[in-house]
Amino acid sequence: MKKVKMFMFDECPHCQLALRCLDQLMEEDEYKNIEITQINEKNNPEIADQYDYYFVPTFYVDEKKVHEGHAEMSDVKRVLDLALE
Repeated sequence: MKKVKMFMFDECPHCQLALRCLDQLMEEDEYKNIEITQINEKNNPEIADQYDYYFVPTFYVDEKKVHEGHAEMSDVKRVLDLALE
């Protein structure tokens, strides 16, 4: 299973939506064991600066950027499905 990194920050409404979607999807058996590292870019700028993105939320699967910006349920599901491949 591939590792997922999510770059976000707490005040971002798009990030909050993505987190709600993640919470719902992670309750499903097929997704519950996926390891997701959430990186708050305001608290961890030294990590965030190592990655090439502009908008949050941004998702990386095994160090490859797979989604950047506003994320709905279908977007988050696609990220998790990529992690399962």
